[in-house]
Amino acid sequence: MGIHNLDRLFRPASIAVIGASERPNCIGSALMHNLLGGEFQGRLFPINPKYAQIMGIPAAPAIEALDARIDLAVVAVPIDQVPEVIGQCAAAQVKTAIVISAGGKETGAPGRAIEERIHKAAGAMRIVGPNCLGVMVPGFKMNASFAAGMPNPGNLAFVSQSGAVCTAILDMSFAEGIGFSHFVSIGSMLDVDFGDMIDYLGKDPATKSILLYIEQLSNVRKFMSAARAVSRIKPIIVLKAGSSPAGAQAAASHTGALAGEDSVYDAAFERAGVIRVRSIEELFDCAELMAKQPRPAGPRMAVVTNGGGPGVMAIDAMARDG
Repeated sequence: MGIHNLDRLFRPASIAVIGASERPNCIGSALMHNLLGGEFQGRLFPINPKYAQIMGIPAAPAIEALDARIDLAVVAVPIDQVPEVIGQCAAAQVKTAIVISAGGKETGAPGRAIEERIHKAAGAMRIVGPNCLGVMVPGFKMNASFAAGMPNPGNLAFVSQSGAVCTAILDMSFAEGIGFSHFVSIGSMLDVDFGDMIDYLGKDPATKSILLYIEQLSNVRKFMSAARAVSRIKPIIVLKAGSSPAGAQAAASHTGALAGEDSVYDAAFERAGVIRVRSIEELFDCAELMAKQPRPAGPRMAVVTNGGGPGVMAIDAMARDG
């Protein structure tokens, strides 16, 4: 569905947290704490039939009990309850949802069947997840995630298929003072995928460069089309995991990814104008460079060195990487 309704996802006027809680050390509580602590400026509606209010805000038993239009539902209930919840959201004309719940296709055939039910129930709703950390838009003061803290506003967008990689990059950003325009844990990509995100971020004036952690591409044609268009105006940096047979097998158990031949990804990234890195350290080095320096306008580069050997190695590295 492209970028249809993604503004409602990243700049919602109202958010319902389904599975909201005050119970310590649970995801529903962390979501409420982060939305309130981030000073989200829109209307916030906790949904849980067990509470009359949550963190000082009146709670509703279900989404259909609300007398308000909801742009975004953040869903943190057990995965087997998600199809019914998403069906209720669709009936209430909720436009977008973030499904935090794990237990989808990464668990095999039963999880794939649940995801199919979620997709069918969603109709025209846009969905991030399942099996994700959530979404942060620091400049909009929205932390719809259960991450520990929100980064500063900045001009980098980060989209990751792994929540753990999100937290690693987040920790590094706190240490280095790097900010983000968008920070997205995309999960198993039932609906919104990397192609959609590149399309959306390519048109976003606050985003100057895009960082991706990828284990699989669910729609290669869409990714290639989006990346080829956007990489002409904004750099796209990719850390593609699952490059070895053993890594591909691990990726399948993590997100349900079916990783292809790594050489095919290399060729696709090169054709799309995407820069590939091989480690979190390299990804973060690129992030820091893009955050603190303007994009080079041309191929002219100079090496200044106080030793011959390091200069030769620098030249070799540049020649090797074109």
